[in-house]
Amino acid sequence: MKKLRKYFLSLLIILNFNTLSFSKGVPESFADLAEKLMPSVVNISTTQTVVTNSNPFPFQFPPGSPFEDMFKEFGAPQERKSSALGSGFIIEENGIVVTNNHVIQDAEDIIVRVNGDKEFKAKVIGADPLSDIAVLQLDTKEKFIPVKFGDSDKARIGDWVIAIGNPFGLGGTVTSGIISARNRSIGLSRYEDYIQTDASINSGNSGGPLFDMKGDVIGINTAILGRNGSIGIGFSIPSNSAKIVIDQLIEFGETKRGWLGVRIQDVTKEIAEIEKLDQPRGALVASVADGSPSDKAGIKAGDIILEFNNEKIKIMKELPIIVARTEVGKKVDVKIWRNKKEIIKKVILGRLETSEDFKVTEKSTPTETKVENLKISVRKINKEDIKERKLPNQTKGLLVTQIENDSPIINSIELNSIIIEAQKKKINSANDLKQIVTQVLNSNQKTILFVIYNSQNQRRYIGVKLK
Repeated sequence: MKKLRKYFLSLLIILNFNTLSFSKGVPESFADLAEKLMPSVVNISTTQTVVTNSNPFPFQFPPGSPFEDMFKEFGAPQERKSSALGSGFIIEENGIVVTNNHVIQDAEDIIVRVNGDKEFKAKVIGADPLSDIAVLQLDTKEKFIPVKFGDSDKARIGDWVIAIGNPFGLGGTVTSGIISARNRSIGLSRYEDYIQTDASINSGNSGGPLFDMKGDVIGINTAILGRNGSIGIGFSIPSNSAKIVIDQLIEFGETKRGWLGVRIQDVTKEIAEIEKLDQPRGALVASVADGSPSDKAGIKAGDIILEFNNEKIKIMKELPIIVARTEVGKKVDVKIWRNKKEIIKKVILGRLETSEDFKVTEKSTPTETKVENLKISVRKINKEDIKERKLPNQTKGLLVTQIENDSPIINSIELNSIIIEAQKKKINSANDLKQIVTQVLNSNQKTILFVIYNSQNQRRYIGVKLK
């Protein structure tokens, strides 16, 4: 019995030792690291002039009223200053600062506060809306303490991280958490490969750094889930992807991304079976742009791209990210699956920003949908709407484009209002709205609660009795 007890005790010690050897303890404190990094993180405030037409009357005419156009001329254009807040970090001792593009977009004045007290004017060296990255230069001869980039590819799920920024304009604020997930895509930009973290990130943190425990920047905090504050789901641009863009903006003032010239789609299980591919992988070429690098190399619609420049393509969305970060003019091997066998094509990459393909994809034509039960027409809001109306970056909803005279909302909701919720459910599409309206009409209550941004961009709750 004693031998058996000794055996179990020894086994317990070995298991405990192995567990400890593969785990890292919770840091006792982040104080030393935060103290070292705080001088390199900056607060950014911007201003721009917004022109609006004022209403000289203490009331508004209903949409479609003949008096609406008659009295428009009495409204005088008025200018007002709009301000925004964000974060950033210094990467060169001469005052080069990295932040998000949406923090400084259309700004007339940019003021950067360093170490909580010193303020400097800044100018934009270069900005890239596609990756949401901007680089600024402080207007001063002073020297600063820079931070350096780490290797975001080595960051693992579960690793400790800290975020430093300017949430709600409060200045240098430190939060901690772990990396919750990798390779996230949330539909905000063309090239998404976000690091997800549960370190608290709020409005004003945009553009701030996400640090690892060595004090290296492994991400740029860019987006949160939940408009009303942090819910433990924040997203950061990985440093390895960001650094390529940042280096190009510093050197050229613009980006130079690689371009293949193909439209691609997912390889489904059914497509893999038909093409006799061992498993669903790679990117299926749906079409090839005339005169593009792919066209010149002999890549055709129906080909499945399995590897690009010796990097395996597991899923479709990986290909644009890998191509974009590859040097323009480089000759690369592209391994494709065609006629049930692998072949290699040599492709000389073009530049995305100068291609016709790029110019066409940048233009979007919004489509309107009629919601019969409400007697209105709506369309999904786009990035231009969000930018023009100064809405939160992640706003989703439907813009009201037409209201019929006998619509149940005619006296409650204005034209150009944005419906973002109905019956406390988020509205992402016209179908979402139609389903909710149908449910309400089939109920006894027949009253629907909307959450909208009105034409003055004020958030409002509106109750409407359906007919």
